[in-house]
Formats: sequence, structure tokens, C-alpha cells
Amino acid sequence: MSTNLAERVANKRTRSHSPAVQASRPAQPTLVQFVQQMRPEIERALPAHLGGADRIARIALTELRRVEHLAECTQESFAGALMTCSALGLEPGGVSGEAYLLPFWNKKVRAYEVQLVIGYQGMIKLFWQHPLAAGLDTHTVYEGDEFEYEYGLEPKLTHRPARGSAKGRPTDYYAVARLSNGGSAFVVLDVDDIETIRKRSKAKDFGPWSTDYDAMARKTAIRQLFKIIPKSAELARAVAHDETVRRDASPEGLDAPGDYIEGETVPQPAPQGAEQATVEDVPSQFSGWPEAAEPAAADAVQ
Repeated sequence: MSTNLAERVANKRTRSHSPAVQASRPAQPTLVQFVQQMRPEIERALPAHLGGADRIARIALTELRRVEHLAECTQESFAGALMTCSALGLEPGGVSGEAYLLPFWNKKVRAYEVQLVIGYQGMIKLFWQHPLAAGLDTHTVYEGDEFEYEYGLEPKLTHRPARGSAKGRPTDYYAVARLSNGGSAFVVLDVDDIETIRKRSKAKDFGPWSTDYDAMARKTAIRQLFKIIPKSAELARAVAHDETVRRDASPEGLDAPGDYIEGETVPQPAPQGAEQATVEDVPSQFSGWPEAAEPAAADAVQ
């Protein structure tokens, strides 16, 4: 741990007897006021058919109080994530499942930053904005299901779900899109494919991957499908900004993909008597939260 960082942590501890208080009180009022000041920008960014900056601002304030460490994130990354949600017409809260604002510790800048994760419902919502959109389905396949698929010049997919206890465990996830011009496409991912993609995410062990694994697995199948079908401008932007950090809250920032920094989870303290894992430059109160690593190549994104 650097001397400067150690001094800052020590100063925080002397100002409060409670770790929870020292972690949130200094930063939260600043971001709360910042959200209030952002209302005019949110109003301008919202699509015409989704008026009401007050609702987006209220949801953002609720998330600041609900999500641990979110109120400690940099204003630039919080504003960037919130403006992306506003421009795409997505609600930035876990209730709707359209988008999630997740904090992670960036050791390069030694601060929390907001990572925007577009949810399963958000991807579906944006798909329907394309004039060719005619249908989108995504399902989980279980051990007891009758399931067959085939790629090639004449692709086909058949799925007859089992019922009740005959289901068993999940084996595959798939997404199917139908277009108004008669075209269609599908993508199938088995559980190993899903896990490979999940492990590349900064939020692989918390947030929606922890609370809504099935929905995130189906969203992953949808995202892979979106690579091979026509996309609306909003959907293309959502895919570009998904799981990234946007630090430019200006309107032009929406057209530039955010920074994708592949993350790793800060190890939890080892049991007593076991060897203690350490992470360089991460204060003890940040243990258990995502940490930024080196930027990944573009193809590392889901």
C-alpha cells in the first residue's frame, strides 16, 4: 500500500468510529446533490416518448442509498452511466432489470467507478425499437427437456420443455430472433460457454450475476445473437457501453464506447490459520469488491 493511500485511510478511520460511516458519509451527499444538478441534462438526454427526468433522478438517488459503495464512485463515471441510461431510455435500477449501476475499485486511479451493466429486460426493450423486429425469445434448457439444434445452411432448433421435478439442472441457454422480412437467427450456449463469458466480467461474483444468474445467462445468449442480426442505433450503443465505464457525460460521449477494464474480485480474508491473500494497493475496507486490472482487448467483451 502506498504511503499516501495509507495516510488517507488512516485519516478516514480517525474521523469516524464506524467503518460504514467513514465509507459513505463524506461522498454520498456530494453525489446526491450532483444527481439533483443533473436533472436538466437528464431531461435533454431522455427520448421524446419517455419524458420525466424526475423519475430517473429518483431512481438514481434510491440506488445511491441502496447499493453499497455506489455513493463513493467518481462523479464522472456516475454521470456517464446515468446519461447513458437516460439516452437509451433505460431505468438504472435493479427492480426493472433494464440496467444496473455497479461500483468497482479501480486501483489505477485509486477510486470507485461506476460500471454500467445492461440487463436482460433492457436488451429486449431496445431490440423492439428496430423496424425489422418481429419476435425475440430466450429460454433455459434443462436436463429433462427434449432439445435439438443444428447450424448450417438449413438451421433448425426444437425445444420441448419438461415439467416439474423432471426438469433437472440447466444445460443450455438460447436466444431466437425473428425479423419482419422473414429472416430468423438463433444462438445456443451451453453452461460452460456461459461460465467462460461470466468469468470475463468485472461483476462476475456480485450484482445481477449473483442475484439473477438465469436472467444474466439468457441476456448473454441475447447479446451473442445481437452480433449477427440488424440492430437499432440505440441497441448498438447499448451493446458498446455494456459492462464499461463512461467518463464523458457529454452527448458526444454516447457515440464513443466506454472503457472496458477486465476485472477480478478482491479475495476475501482467508480463514484463521490459513495463508492470507493480499491485493496490492487495495485498502482493507475494500476487500471483497471488484478491482480493475489492465484494459482487455475489444474481443474480450461479451
